[in-house]
Amino acid sequence: MVNEDPNQQERDGTPSQSALGENPSVSAHPSVSIHPSVSVYPSSSAHPSTLAQPSGLAHPGSSGPEDLSVIKVSKRRWAVVLVFSCYSMCNAFQWIQYGSINNIFMNFYGVSAFAIDWLSMCYMLTYIPLLLPVAWLLEKFGLRTIALTGSALNCLGAWVKLGSLKPHLFPVTVLGQVICSVAQVFILGMPSRIASVWFGANEVSTACSIAVFGNQLGIAIGFLVPPVLVPNIKDQDKLAYHISIMFYIIGGVATLLFILVIIVFKEKPKHPPSRAQSLSYALASPDVSYLSSIVRLFKNLNFVLLVITYGLNAGAFYALSTLLNRMVILHYPGEEVNAGRIGLTIIIAGMLGAVISGIWLDRTKTYKETTLVVYIMTLVGMVVYTVTLNLGHLWVVFITAGTMGFFMTGYLPLGFEFAVELTYPESEGMSSGLLNVSAQVFGIIFTISQGQIIDNYGTLPGNIFLCVFLTLGAALTAFIRADLRRQKANKEAPENKLQEEEEEEEESKPSKAPTAVSEEHL
Repeated sequence: MVNEDPNQQERDGTPSQSALGENPSVSAHPSVSIHPSVSVYPSSSAHPSTLAQPSGLAHPGSSGPEDLSVIKVSKRRWAVVLVFSCYSMCNAFQWIQYGSINNIFMNFYGVSAFAIDWLSMCYMLTYIPLLLPVAWLLEKFGLRTIALTGSALNCLGAWVKLGSLKPHLFPVTVLGQVICSVAQVFILGMPSRIASVWFGANEVSTACSIAVFGNQLGIAIGFLVPPVLVPNIKDQDKLAYHISIMFYIIGGVATLLFILVIIVFKEKPKHPPSRAQSLSYALASPDVSYLSSIVRLFKNLNFVLLVITYGLNAGAFYALSTLLNRMVILHYPGEEVNAGRIGLTIIIAGMLGAVISGIWLDRTKTYKETTLVVYIMTLVGMVVYTVTLNLGHLWVVFITAGTMGFFMTGYLPLGFEFAVELTYPESEGMSSGLLNVSAQVFGIIFTISQGQIIDNYGTLPGNIFLCVFLTLGAALTAFIRADLRRQKANKEAPENKLQEEEEEEEESKPSKAPTAVSEEHL
C-alpha cells in the first residue's frame, strides 16, 4: 500500500482520505509530485508506471499530491491536425506533379522517362538515410520545431523550381525537388505522433486518418491539376508559361501554409488527452538510449512483420502512382487528362477508405482483423485492375482503379495506428518512421522493376509483378498477433470523459480535492 501523510492534508486544508470515503487501499503518496506542465515525476519509491487520475485542478501554489494534472483534450487539436494535413498535402502534390504529366516534362527538358521517374523516386531515396536523424530531432526538439522545419523546406523547394523554366535548367528543378523530398522526411512520421499527443483515446485513429488524409489529397490534386494547367503543346515558350503558372501557385500556397504553421502549431496541449499519453509522459526520460529504442522495436516480431507488410503495400502504391501516366497512355494514347483523373479516383476512394477505417477502429479497436481484411481486398482490387486495364474501356478502368484505391490507400493510416498499438510506449515517430522507410525501399524497388517490365514486356506482366508481392504481404499479415499495448494501458483505469479545455476559465475556477494515485502497474 502507498501511504499518505495526514499532517500534509491538514496543512493544505484538504479532507483526508477517510473523509472522502475512498478505498483505503488507493491513496496518494506525498513523494509523487506531478509537474504543472503535465509531466509526472515519480520518486525512487514509486513504481514508474504509477499514474495520477485527477478529476479536478489543485491550488496553483501547492506542492505534493495536491499539484495534479488532469486528462483533457484541447480545442486547438483540430486546428493543429488541419494545418498539418494542409502542408502535407502541398508536399505530396509536389511529389507527383512531374509523374502525372511524365511525357510533357520529358519533351520540355529533353530527358528520358526514367529521369522524370527519379523526380518522384528521390522522395523515397532521401527518406531512407534521413529518417533516424529526423526522428532524433523529433524526440529532442518536439512537434513544433519539426513542423516549422518541414513546412519551411517545402516552401523553399517550391520557389527554387521557379528557376527551372528553361529546357536546359533540368538540374535546377531536380534541386527544388530534392529540397521538397527532405521536407517530406519531416512530415511522414508525424500523423500518429500528432494523434497521440493531441487527441483522446477514442479519437486517435480518426485523427491519424485525417492527418494522412492531407497527404492523399495532395496526391489526388497532383494527378488532377497538372494535366489541366500544363497542356501537351509543342511551343516551348508557351509550355514554359503554363509550367510557371503551376509553380507560382504551389509556391504561394506553400508560403501561406508556412505562416499558418508559425501561428497555429504548439508543442503539446496543456494537459495529456488520454491516460496512455499521461503515462507516456511519466515514463519519458531524456537519458533513454535512442539506439536501444530501435533495438527493442526490431526485437518485436509483430512489429517487424508489420514493417514488411506495410512496405509491400505502400511500395506498390508508390509504384502505381509514379507509373500510372505511362500505363494509361500506353493503352489510351492522348488521354493525359483522363490518366490524371484515374489517379484522382484512386486517391479520393482511398481517402474515403482511410476515414471510414479510422472511425471503425476508434469504435471497435479491431486492428488486426481490419488490417487483414483491407489487405486482402487490396490484393483483389489489384488483380481486377490488372485484367481490365487493357480492355479498351476507360470507364471500366475508372471503376476498377477506384475500388483498388479504396483499400490500397485506405490501408496506410491503419498501418500507422496498428504500429503504435504494437510498440507502445515507444516513440510514435520512430515506429511510423520505420514503416515509411520500408515503404520507400519497396517503392524504389517496385518503381524501377515495374518500369523496366512495362518497357520490355507490357503493363500486364508489370501489374502481375505487384500482385505477387501483395499476396505475400496478405499472407504475412495473418501471422501478426494483435498485442494492443496502448489499449491495455487505457483500460487499466476508467478514462475521464473528454472535456474541452478552457484555459482562461481554469485559472479562475476554485480548486477541487485531488484524486488518488493508482497503485496498479502497467
